[in-house]
Amino acid sequence: MNRYCFQLQVKPDHIEAYTEAHAAVWPEMLEALAATGWHNYSLFLRADGMLIGYVECDDLAAAQRAMAKTEVNARWQALMGDHFVDLDVPPDEGFIPLTEVFNLADQLEVSRRQKPTDHNPDLTTGQNSSRKHEL
Repeated sequence: MNRYCFQLQVKPDHIEAYTEAHAAVWPEMLEALAATGWHNYSLFLRADGMLIGYVECDDLAAAQRAMAKTEVNARWQALMGDHFVDLDVPPDEGFIPLTEVFNLADQLEVSRRQKPTDHNPDLTTGQNSSRKHEL
């Protein structure tokens, strides 16, 4: 399962309406998202309208194409479209993808498979094994 993160900008005067709409998303929209492969989907909204979305799915483009075929998505995107700054496409097509630069689980898995070396901290003490301890 792949992780995806994206950004959009909600208009300052639309933050309350956007938040209210997402407090009770239509059940048929929730079911459509789940059925088309969207997992662990979350949205985070900053006070200035910066919106960060996170979703896990096998293939985001395929999940988006599958959602685009649903009638409920067309209705939802039409309702949401006016809430965003400088967006001339539906919101689910206009977000800015973000590049993942760190993931704890991925790095921890690799770290636990490696043996401590001069360049790898001693995982039991948190100290670099090549350093002498000074008082």
